[in-house]
Amino acid sequence: MSALTPQFENYLKAIWSDEEWGRVATNGSLAERLGLAPSSVTESVRKLRDAGLIEHRPYGAVTLTAAGRAAAAGIVRKHRLIETFLVEYLGYSWDEVHEEAEVLEHAVSDAFAERLFDRLGRPKRDPHGDPIPGADGEVRGRADLALEEVPAGTRVRIARVSDAAPGLLAALDAAGLAIGDELVAGDRAFIPGIRVLPA
Repeated sequence: MSALTPQFENYLKAIWSDEEWGRVATNGSLAERLGLAPSSVTESVRKLRDAGLIEHRPYGAVTLTAAGRAAAAGIVRKHRLIETFLVEYLGYSWDEVHEEAEVLEHAVSDAFAERLFDRLGRPKRDPHGDPIPGADGEVRGRADLALEEVPAGTRVRIARVSDAAPGLLAALDAAGLAIGDELVAGDRAFIPGIRVLPA
């Protein structure tokens, strides 16, 4: 596969996201997440496997190879830098940026991403608290925990919020909560999709 199409980049990014958030990617979960027919996913997964970007056995998990992880890191880097730019320079709110970045990430070059990275002051995290992979594909970050795994009554600080959980960002806004804010585990109803650090 000489050049990745936006469609294949979306597959790699979806698998990256599943791995990053501790979920198992399967053909079925990819079909649901990407809004595609299962037969289309099966064919695309086969092509990505044949290209050496993923590993997959029928009815099993879909995982990234080293080459697939490097390609996914590049597109995730662009996505998260664009989200950061949209919030910091164009006044978007954190619940508005994901869809815009989904479109723009396929249109910008690596050179553009590097200039954007410098212009933004070399950020380590995007507006949702997600780590921005380095130009080398490495992710350097803190070991955060899923809020639902923290014992009730524990004081924690919000480290990351999934932008894939419908309504979660708006619910946090309505509650007056943002990245870095403290809360007590077990006192909020919208737990899934929040990663925390000890307060």
